[in-house]
Amino acid sequence: MSKRSTSRRWPPLLALLAVLGLLTAFAALPAPLARAADNGRWSVFPVHQGAPNTPTRAYFRMTADRGATVRDKVTVKNLDARTATFQLYGTDGYNTPRDGGFAVRNKAERMTGVGAWTRLDRSEVTVPGGGEVTVPFTLTVPKGAEPGDHPGAIVALDTRLGRADGNGVAVQQAVGARVYLKVNGARVQGLRIDDVRFRYTAPLVPGAKRAATISYALVNSGNVMLSPQVTLRAKGVFGHTAFEPPGRRLPAELLPGQRVEVTQKWVGPPLVDWGNVEVTASDTAGNLVETAEVGYATVNWTVVALAGLVLAGAVVWLVLRRRAAGRVG
Repeated sequence: MSKRSTSRRWPPLLALLAVLGLLTAFAALPAPLARAADNGRWSVFPVHQGAPNTPTRAYFRMTADRGATVRDKVTVKNLDARTATFQLYGTDGYNTPRDGGFAVRNKAERMTGVGAWTRLDRSEVTVPGGGEVTVPFTLTVPKGAEPGDHPGAIVALDTRLGRADGNGVAVQQAVGARVYLKVNGARVQGLRIDDVRFRYTAPLVPGAKRAATISYALVNSGNVMLSPQVTLRAKGVFGHTAFEPPGRRLPAELLPGQRVEVTQKWVGPPLVDWGNVEVTASDTAGNLVETAEVGYATVNWTVVALAGLVLAGAVVWLVLRRRAAGRVG
């Protein structure tokens, strides 16, 4: 996971305050891989457990009862040659609304899960260039915690302010190792499709490119992480399939209680057609299947208006011709 926060070019004190205030920006994390999370300057990862030849952990995966305490250790490795100081804290995970990416809350935001339940032995570490520091931590699950999946991360925030390339913007960066916590209890899967919408923009010039968009929201209404597969199918006025793009697995991880907005482009829809768009979402195992639909119509009103003018002209011409023929007779 890496995170960047920005501020405008202001006087030094105001710039510092602005940067600290803007640390509430989203913090997108890459999909879990079998390696440490890093940004090229430092990395954050679970301490290695077991024999030297056992696989390393790319992230924390924990299971606990309500009221239980889990203990583990996190390592911060400085990949740079210079000594650096980092703030350490636990945080909650969530999905970014627009692309569904895995993101984490900033330290200043209100935490309700992993971020609120994690206590690190040290909140700040100084790591020499090329070195690493390991810090123990505990994660205590409240007795009243909701069962199910609670994603989050252990974050190392660089205390230095840097400059983004070429634009003079102050930045602070962070890297975090994901935490996947499962609280024992009833596990409930829930998937919902909301607000299916169709939008068509007809070109002003006949023959120009036509485009439409289909948008909808995926909602995880349960307490278990999902990896939904989504398919679209538009059926036209005579039951023909007008549009059926390849299925999408989006987002890779839909976290409990999260809502993600999805947009699908439809390039080159029929010149004139109408029918229904059906959106179907299912989980990986196929245990959940949800369907929603919306009506659609693709009408180029410029073409309709021109056709109307042509038809009106033809009618006028016929009327005038008949009148002229009557006068001759």
